[in-house]
Amino acid sequence: MEPVTRWWLVRHAPAINPDGLIYGQGEIAVDCSDRTALDALASLLPADPVRMVTPLARTGTTAEALWGGPWSDRDCVVEPALLEQSFGDWQGLSHDALSALGDAQVAAFWQAPATATPPGGESFADVVARVAPALERRSAEFRGRDIAAVCHGGSIRAALAVALGLSPAQSLAFQIDPLSLTRIDHIPVPNEPAVWRVVTVNRS
Repeated sequence: MEPVTRWWLVRHAPAINPDGLIYGQGEIAVDCSDRTALDALASLLPADPVRMVTPLARTGTTAEALWGGPWSDRDCVVEPALLEQSFGDWQGLSHDALSALGDAQVAAFWQAPATATPPGGESFADVVARVAPALERRSAEFRGRDIAAVCHGGSIRAALAVALGLSPAQSLAFQIDPLSLTRIDHIPVPNEPAVWRVVTVNRS
């Protein structure tokens, strides 16, 4: 049997976002005060995983709350391909402000949210396209290991699209809550493309 690589995908802690801003790849603070939820999540994770975050501070802050820190004292892999979707020029706007623009691109986005591209940003289909090779690359690098990746709702939905062979539009139907766990396994097959196994989705 080829060694299985297990991905433990954690969505970061709840965003502190009182104005309902579209933050995407923008920096925003998160609330790590719910020690009960953090301890429950930590208890679900393996004892000695490869710890992975994205370049956005909210993932590192959540990881430190889960495992302790600071990260300068720990081995942690930063993976930019697992970033949240970029909403480009719309980042930092509230949903109300975005609607008030009366922009045709806004209407087009809501008609096809998986494939429409915000100005200066990327579509959700683009997110799936960058997450897929990263999962393969890191699965090969850490073959047979547990990878605990603190990332984002968008990148976790993209990972599920890859694992289940779903279209981007179909994978947007998954609910991924803050401080939830989604587990997928990368299973190599000799002389064939690897297959994926979905173990749990949005567990908290």
